[in-house]
Amino acid sequence: MSHLLNLHSPKDIKSLSVKDLSSLAEEIRSFIIKTVSATGGHLASNLGTVEMTLALHRVYDFSQDRLLFDVGHQCYTHKILTGRKDRFPTLRQSGGISGFPNPQESEYDPLLVGHASTSISSALGFAIASRLQGDQRKAVAIVGDGAIGGGLCFEAINHAGHSKEDLLVILNDNEMSIAKTVGSFARYLTEIRTRPATHAFREELHRLFQSIPWIGQSLDWAQEKALDAVKNLVDAGHLFYSMGFKYYGPLDGHDLGALLPALEHLKEIPGPKLLHLATKKGIGLSAAAEDPETYHAAVPFEIRGSGEVISKKAEERSWTTLFAETLIDCAARDPRLVAITAAMPAGTGIKAFADRYPSRFFDVGICEAHSVSLAAALAKGGLRPVVAIYSTFLQRAYDQLVHDLAAQGPLPVVFAIDRAGLVGADGPTHHGVFDISFLRHIPGLTLLAPRDGEELTAMLEHALTLPGPSAIRYPRGIPLSLPPEISSRSTIQTGKAELLLSGSCGTLLAYGRPVSVACQAALALRSSGLALQVFNARFAKPLDPEMLLSALRSQFVFTLEENVISGGFGSAVLEAMAQLAREHSLPLPPFLPLGVPDRFISHGANRDLEAQLHLDAAGVEKTIREVLRG
Repeated sequence: MSHLLNLHSPKDIKSLSVKDLSSLAEEIRSFIIKTVSATGGHLASNLGTVEMTLALHRVYDFSQDRLLFDVGHQCYTHKILTGRKDRFPTLRQSGGISGFPNPQESEYDPLLVGHASTSISSALGFAIASRLQGDQRKAVAIVGDGAIGGGLCFEAINHAGHSKEDLLVILNDNEMSIAKTVGSFARYLTEIRTRPATHAFREELHRLFQSIPWIGQSLDWAQEKALDAVKNLVDAGHLFYSMGFKYYGPLDGHDLGALLPALEHLKEIPGPKLLHLATKKGIGLSAAAEDPETYHAAVPFEIRGSGEVISKKAEERSWTTLFAETLIDCAARDPRLVAITAAMPAGTGIKAFADRYPSRFFDVGICEAHSVSLAAALAKGGLRPVVAIYSTFLQRAYDQLVHDLAAQGPLPVVFAIDRAGLVGADGPTHHGVFDISFLRHIPGLTLLAPRDGEELTAMLEHALTLPGPSAIRYPRGIPLSLPPEISSRSTIQTGKAELLLSGSCGTLLAYGRPVSVACQAALALRSSGLALQVFNARFAKPLDPEMLLSALRSQFVFTLEENVISGGFGSAVLEAMAQLAREHSLPLPPFLPLGVPDRFISHGANRDLEAQLHLDAAGVEKTIREVLRG
């Protein structure tokens, strides 16, 4: 009998036996593997949270109660349970369901989630709201052992333990974030996993003393005080106890027979509680279990009859690979060069650097703010740090960029900003479309973006010679080449652009990956008599004054970028042109910035998103043609 076939809402699992729930868990795993093999997606994390999610939905009613996923990429079972089973094969596809919790999809998703260490803060907020409004809605946060090491989690635990609000934190301990979890807190959790739990002993004593007439309550109170006195010496989870949480665990997160009674018990206990579950990433698919880092965000794959998994990923060299190769070459020439990542050595490409130079590599865990402050001090100490980080995650370290780095004077830190621009299937929480805007106004910071892979190599080598901080943004995927009609290559000089095409009908200034799109659009316009001059800006800060003066003298100016228009490259160009126009007594020509509009962009294939936003070659050509033809 297929339980998955008859599954339409969480109500359908309320009466299932433990045996039937275990059978359903295996069906769900198979369904997830089949879907992700076709669509790609976060595989290992979701295979590890099936039983946990089933148990939570069995005990709680999350149409009323709130379930907060940390990061959110482990929510596939939750989506299958909450009315999205039939749409699950559209996962992460254009027009399909998101790979992350999304309130627009379901009442069972309280918040849009895609970043780490947020769930405990959110659960605490919901718990306080419920108390103040007099309702009985419960709040449950699921957080991984990697994410709980982030500073925001400790801030939330500190507040929750003090406030004594009623919430449950599920610590999903699989000894992984994306890579192996690092840090002293990870070692502490490993100690707990390998030591016998004492909460069961405490609970047995509690039940025993409460059963004794007349004096039981006093004895129970006395034993609690006695155990509290020694818990820091012998008790697993003493850190959580000391911060005001009742600690339970560790339990096997795949054992429904243990999970269900534990959750039923914890649901009735008031105040902040933490349930520590030991789980295995990738369970159910041997390739994912053996290599959960590779199968964290899996590309589409095929499973052969022998069980062998064959990736369908193209073997071309990506932007990330080119960055990593150049970094290693530069490190061979400069022993001062060190590399930093925030729990993403594989995703940012610098795992190869770590293998070659382990003593010069630092994985700080999911602590982006710390990575920036660390890099600034390393630079002040005479080293040349390179921080490899995704654009969307650099947002988490804004104050450190300003206060700990830029305000300290020129410090030679290089930020290698991967996944800059649209990132396709990961959607609005992961599109790297804000970094130009939040970086370009920071004093002393040089901003670069390469048009292709060869220019990325040259820019990284150049940035490592600069006396102050710099940031190189580059996208996900394989670098595009310029159209064969255009051949130009010049040395990278700070603040110098590159003229790629001459023309008298207007000027198109492009920054980063969109340079190739600008050239394609300009060549198509040229065939119909509209000749534009096209610049590869190379730098958003400082801008090339000669490029700007040339643009000032043209009939119309367009800018093209893969960033929000507000405060982005186009804004920088317009501000600088206005200043130059005043200084040179020139009129300011008509101006149109092309970029990401002022809204969050959904998930989907990049080609579909670019077409929708008119940022592909056809869209840029059409927009410019309509403007110039009137």
